[in-house]
Amino acid sequence: MILFEINDKLIFVFSFIIAFAVTFITIPTLERMAKYKNLFDNVDIRKVHEKSIPRLGGIAVFSGFLISFLLFTNFSNFKQGGALIAALFILFLIGVKDDILIISPLTKLYGQIAASIVVIVFGNGGITNFQGIFGIYQIPLLVGYLISIVVYIATINAFNFIDGIDGLVSISGIIYSLAFGVWFYLTKNYVYVILSLIVVGSLIAFVRFNMFSKNKKIFIGDTGSMFIGFVLAYLAIRFCEINIEIKEFSNYFFYPAPALAFGVMIIPYFDMIRVVLIRLISKKHIYEPDNTHLHHIFLSFGLSHKQITLIYSLTSISLIIIFTFLARYMSLLRLLFTELIIILILSFIPEFLFRKRH
Repeated sequence: MILFEINDKLIFVFSFIIAFAVTFITIPTLERMAKYKNLFDNVDIRKVHEKSIPRLGGIAVFSGFLISFLLFTNFSNFKQGGALIAALFILFLIGVKDDILIISPLTKLYGQIAASIVVIVFGNGGITNFQGIFGIYQIPLLVGYLISIVVYIATINAFNFIDGIDGLVSISGIIYSLAFGVWFYLTKNYVYVILSLIVVGSLIAFVRFNMFSKNKKIFIGDTGSMFIGFVLAYLAIRFCEINIEIKEFSNYFFYPAPALAFGVMIIPYFDMIRVVLIRLISKKHIYEPDNTHLHHIFLSFGLSHKQITLIYSLTSISLIIIFTFLARYMSLLRLLFTELIIILILSFIPEFLFRKRH
């Protein structure tokens, strides 16, 4: 038993190290290739960077993830792993094409739907139970499929929306992956612990170049933001579904699991909903770029990218701790209502300061 635990811990460590190393080694090569092929995210009136930057970092992140996942995942215990990789490959191909050539939002949406269907139908990545939302528990298979697709698309686009300043989407991905990974470790679902650690390892290597390098700076691009959103949606759904399985025997069961999963990633979800509503009210297309994100408001105060990312990170960690504590004592709808009230109050602070200043 001790040897088994030691081996598990070694696998955790090595899976993290390999994901980090592959991503770390790949980024300089991609940066040189981007310069040679002139593949840059160019400066325009809406962009916050002051010079053209390569946006191929998502390729390195996915490469680190893929190699480590194939090396350290026990596919006999995780038969759905192949479907997860297939779904991520669909997003990878669409993301790379968009980062290099730019494709229409509708084409990206079709790709997101296709990837979602693959992982839901073949990868055990779908929702099967409402767990008491509006008094509903078990749901029909087709309803579960449709709701799961919505969750994947919403999460992918939530992370795509916050990808506006250095480090924000990647460090958010690190925090949320660790939050789910800790719970999977406590409930001995080690295959998902490895999945979480691989994501963390890849993203930490990316952050090194994205936030702390002047000569080899690189952006994560749509390839990376879609990858992060999709994997986190998968982890969130597995968190909810496994909660049902362990209800009778685990101390780490959470009755309001869907509300807690939403609360873990509430900042990107809320920012996406907020921006979409603003654009609809302004009669703009929901995919039309603008400067209405919360991080743009923080930028207007003169804060740096690092300062804004730090604010988001500390807020995310604090909310995860608070909501996890409240999940022990609240029903699903009460927790969800409490989360919305808290995030509304928090979002009103920068809005109020912005309006007062202008």
